[in-house]
Amino acid sequence: MALKCGIVGLPNVGKSTLFNCLSNAKAQSANFPFCTIEPNVGVISVPDDRLTKLVEMCSPRSTVPATVEIVDIAGLVRGASKGEGLGNKFLANIRETDAILHVLRCFDDDNITHVDTTVDPVRDMEVINYELQIKDLETVEARIAKTEKAAKSGGDKAAKTQLAVLMQYKDALEKGLPARSVEVEGKEEQRFARELFLLTNKPVLYVCNVDDAAAVSGNDYVDRVREAIKDTGSSLLIVAAKTESEIAELDTWEERKEFLNEIGLEESGVSRLIRAAYALLDLQTYFTAGPDEVRAWTFLRGTKAPQAAGIIHTDFEKGFIRAEVIKYDDFVTFGSETAVKEAGKMAVEGKEYVVCDGDIMHFRFNV
Repeated sequence: MALKCGIVGLPNVGKSTLFNCLSNAKAQSANFPFCTIEPNVGVISVPDDRLTKLVEMCSPRSTVPATVEIVDIAGLVRGASKGEGLGNKFLANIRETDAILHVLRCFDDDNITHVDTTVDPVRDMEVINYELQIKDLETVEARIAKTEKAAKSGGDKAAKTQLAVLMQYKDALEKGLPARSVEVEGKEEQRFARELFLLTNKPVLYVCNVDDAAAVSGNDYVDRVREAIKDTGSSLLIVAAKTESEIAELDTWEERKEFLNEIGLEESGVSRLIRAAYALLDLQTYFTAGPDEVRAWTFLRGTKAPQAAGIIHTDFEKGFIRAEVIKYDDFVTFGSETAVKEAGKMAVEGKEYVVCDGDIMHFRFNV
């Protein structure tokens, strides 16, 4: 299951600096690579100490981490919904992502020009949110025009259902609220809502780009952003992109750890950002572990065992018999799969088992 996050923001807020930090970040192990697909797209491994520990214990021939795809989307400008700047291209790039990392400038620097002359992250946030909402409203109104006639004729029940959803979105967007503020009930309604691919229906993580002095606790700008988003359901992360660029240049994990300790951080903002991006869509990880391979598999919270097995191969789901499950902590405590079995700590689960984050799993199937 691939997760694609788009980095968005006004020009000169630190988007590309942050993307470059992600691309240059040297993880603890060579098993955690960064791969550039295009000049502005990268596949980045999700830092996970559990995977590192399993590799140490199993000494596998190969290791496969969970990954996140990051897209550096060109700076948006006021009027993008009407075609200003890159306009529709920018908006199309966002539409292709699963989640949005919204970078806000929360630092003062006379050497870096702001497009609106002054630093105001809340205003900047509202500019982008407005442009996305306007584009979504255009999308919704266009669908209403197509759907309304069929719904009013009385014979098309699906059209009536769709029109009700569209009117909910229209009402919210006209009030300046994002589409994700609308609670859509019913399976058919939710399916239709997903098919609209509304820009403001995507989960958002606000990334406050601060200077070195604010890297640990933030500053007044960050406090203003936190207050502005407190009722939106979105999260906030503090990152000092300039500091992260210095960390990314260091050659060894020990050097990076020492640097972080000096500025009062337990881990880099890049690592926190990657994990936050992974969690933004409520994703979790289960593992398969053995001498051939240790691998992290991404699944949506609440997934049951057969569907989790299907992530590995569709045959695993079709012929699912049972799942043999070891809790990560038990595996570490007892030291091996054999020892876990001898201690009676391996569970045998059926089709209704809901997979937990960190489970180590073996699937039995018959096709």
